[in-house]
Amino acid sequence: MISINFRDSRPIYEQIKDGLRRLILSGALPADSKIPSVREIASDLAINPSTIQRAYRELEAEGYICSVPGKGSFVSPNNEASAQRTAELLGKFDELVTELGYVGVTAPMLIERLKGDTHND
Repeated sequence: MISINFRDSRPIYEQIKDGLRRLILSGALPADSKIPSVREIASDLAINPSTIQRAYRELEAEGYICSVPGKGSFVSPNNEASAQRTAELLGKFDELVTELGYVGVTAPMLIERLKGDTHND
């Protein structure tokens, strides 16, 4: 489900958050589905529960999950988080495209790249 790379420069809670977000956005964890408890993930990954809790808090703040007292945490039923993440990623994409333009990458080169033809590097 989620794997931790201890050589990754990102904090462990961010790796957990990114892993869960990826599962949610890909549909592997569908809307309204219960996600594993903090204790379950902490036990599976041999990580401090407070690290998992931090990832859960941030996912909840971002709208990906919601907590139900006494029941656990669930994938949020709305697509607001997905739309927000899409907007965030498109903003980063726009910044990259602008910077690539500064270094001489043309629109046709980008189009070919988007089509999957990466042999023109």
